[in-house]
Amino acid sequence: MAQPLPLKPRLPLLVVSVFALPVLAGCALWSFMPSPAEGQRLYAQNCVQCHGSTGQGDGELVQDMMRKPANLTQISAQNDGDFPRTRVLSAIDGYAKGTRGGAMPEFGAFLDGPTVPVTLEDGSQTPVPRPLAALLRYLESIQVQG
Repeated sequence: MAQPLPLKPRLPLLVVSVFALPVLAGCALWSFMPSPAEGQRLYAQNCVQCHGSTGQGDGELVQDMMRKPANLTQISAQNDGDFPRTRVLSAIDGYAKGTRGGAMPEFGAFLDGPTVPVTLEDGSQTPVPRPLAALLRYLESIQVQG
């Protein structure tokens, strides 16, 4: 019958395991789609000045703008009840710049970081920076039906 290894040769493996496990768990946690609450924090920091605290386009800077910001609670309603994830992601990160005719600043450079898989309308998944995915989730959560 085989004898178990003495503790000394297994000690380095045990030490590495103890430190690696929390790191791996953290990586797994960050690979999932963020919660709407995470996006709400980013919205409060970057969007509320123009779009307002409720997302209805009534922020404190509205009076200084030539064009009123979009009512973000009506995105789904304006798209036959479907939330257009691809278009919203493009609008936030600035990829769609010039296609809306609006003055929204580009936030792509500020929303960099580790990516998470986001499922698009066609069922495909694409890697999206976590902060951008968090904003997407928040905007989905504030949609008003009807």
